[in-house]
Amino acid sequence: MVQHRTMLNVADNTGVKQLMVIQVYGGTTRKKTRRKGEIGDILGCIVKKVLPNTQYKKGDIVKTVLVRAKKELRRKDGTFVRFSENAAVVIENEKTKAPMGTRIFGPVAREIKERGYAKIASLAKNVV
Repeated sequence: MVQHRTMLNVADNTGVKQLMVIQVYGGTTRKKTRRKGEIGDILGCIVKKVLPNTQYKKGDIVKTVLVRAKKELRRKDGTFVRFSENAAVVIENEKTKAPMGTRIFGPVAREIKERGYAKIASLAKNVV
């Protein structure tokens, strides 16, 4: 579960290393609280750290999808899935749902594929 100003690692090869969440699109909210995003939600983020010689620079605003979260996710069969870090993948836009990178590092949750991000699930090494 992530919210405004959460720091995220990037799980693809776009050259972006770290992001900060500035907007959660969708997600859940309660009365008088901020929106909280779960695995599979689209996030608006600011680039905080980048590798040299990439198309992104510090301060750019990008759309991402959350693929790993520290907060445990309860599945319908009663099991819980939890990851060791918060990580996201940079996407082109909300309509195509295509990732900007050509590789996905680390495992991703099965809920990514169920939410319509089949390309991200197919690029990932492990789908948990």
